[in-house]
Amino acid sequence: MPAPSPRPMEPTRDYPLFGGAFSATLPPGALDVSDLRPVPDNQEVFCHRVTDQSLIVELLELQAHVQGEEAARYHFEDVGGMQEARALQVDSVQPLLLENLALRSYCQEAWVLSGKQQVAKENHQVAKDVMVHQALLRLLRYQTDVLVTFNEPPPDNRLSLGPENLSLLPWSLGDFEQLVTSLTLHDPNIFGPQ
Repeated sequence: MPAPSPRPMEPTRDYPLFGGAFSATLPPGALDVSDLRPVPDNQEVFCHRVTDQSLIVELLELQAHVQGEEAARYHFEDVGGMQEARALQVDSVQPLLLENLALRSYCQEAWVLSGKQQVAKENHQVAKDVMVHQALLRLLRYQTDVLVTFNEPPPDNRLSLGPENLSLLPWSLGDFEQLVTSLTLHDPNIFGPQ
């Protein structure tokens, strides 16, 4: 008799971020990295249970000196610099429709960028091309740039897809989009006195 097919894991809805000031829908199998190691207070970091994929939500100071598409490029290059990327390539930058965002009443401008960054993991010499997808949500009222990053490294051939992991597929752009569009602000006090 064949084994029952594994049930796909469901996304986690209304997952609290930044102490409950925000929430979002996380993709199936997301692990909160803060349970594994320290994470800066302005970041929420999640990793896939099986792949090397990660999702990062950051609250950053508004970079008022850059506007529009250039703001998305600025943050992409800034992240690449912090990760000591050996090469950066922007493939596309497009505006996000504000009406699709749960943050639409706070967000004046939104962009999505896709590109590649050539980075080496800690203690590794060989750099790999990592697909990077970023959504930039600009909250001018709160002088904040919200940056959501989806890092998609090349598949690891040593990846073990044993029976326990069969139901956990790699994350997709749809998972990233769901996180971005579901990101909801519950407590504006996170930004300090206004």
